[in-house]
Amino acid sequence: MNNERRTARGFKYALLLLVLTMAVGLAACGKQSTDNGTAGSASPAASTAPQTSAKKTQYPLKVTDATGKEFTFEKAPGKIVSVSPAETEALFAIGLGDTIVGVSDFDDYPAEAKTKPKMGGITQPNQESVIASGADIVFTGVSMKKESVEKLRAMGINVFKVEPKTLDDVMKNIQLYGQITDHQEQAEKVVAKMKEDRQKVTDAVKTVAADKKKKVYIEFSPGWTVGKGEFMDELITLAGGVNVASDITGWKQISEEKIIQQNPDVILFAKDVVDDKTKKSLEELIRGRSGWNEINAVKNNQVIGLDQNTLTRPGPRLTEGLLQMAKAIYPDLVK
Repeated sequence: MNNERRTARGFKYALLLLVLTMAVGLAACGKQSTDNGTAGSASPAASTAPQTSAKKTQYPLKVTDATGKEFTFEKAPGKIVSVSPAETEALFAIGLGDTIVGVSDFDDYPAEAKTKPKMGGITQPNQESVIASGADIVFTGVSMKKESVEKLRAMGINVFKVEPKTLDDVMKNIQLYGQITDHQEQAEKVVAKMKEDRQKVTDAVKTVAADKKKKVYIEFSPGWTVGKGEFMDELITLAGGVNVASDITGWKQISEEKIIQQNPDVILFAKDVVDDKTKKSLEELIRGRSGWNEINAVKNNQVIGLDQNTLTRPGPRLTEGLLQMAKAIYPDLVK
């Protein structure tokens, strides 16, 4: 699920890794070998190390990441690199700004992230820069494929990957970062706010009858939409809409004719995304497609731009994106 150069190519980070298309691996927080780790599932799960009532992490802590690799943390990481904008946002949100020693070239939020040393791209970071940072762990997310993760691990870099598919996955990952770094209380505050946002939306749209739900089409990169099985599709459902691309799975290129046939009531798009080839904005592309002027959303001027980063980054601001989406679909219900 970017300001990243405000181009469609920049956004494909969210996709092609997001598919695109957050996280890192540390086999014993010092400078241990990556042989210490293994674990995984779509959302990493922490092995239940005993926790005190004050929410202090008890080390050693064993956790698994989305690749199936298990990691043992003997203590909280002293130096962290994040090469995923979503993960970077999460780490800053739980108070780890001073611990972060490097971020990807695309990390731009919060503002402090722009001042951190750059580690290269989100799909293939600069190996030399990462090694030179002395990071105990490197977090990466949906943008980095498992093959790239394994190449970095082969160089002795502790990479911990997450790959959230749902909003709950995103929140669990934030709580996991809090557990790994002994910032559990901070993480729980962030997650509590996200749950409040979600509840606000679901309460607002719960009265919409099934046969009255609006059909929604979303385009976050030129010619690309999302089907079932990804967090952005879930956002549409939570916002009370029906994704017209729900018959496909994952991040896919669209069939323009099919979207005409589906005739969505609302078209949502990522603002500030510009097509590399035509230099046109997403809104210009959408409104200019042959036959799309007959789609209800276009005829009724329900073509609405949303903030690209809150929409596509599965991090702590994702529920802000959910609120924006719900307001766009049902402006009379969601205030």
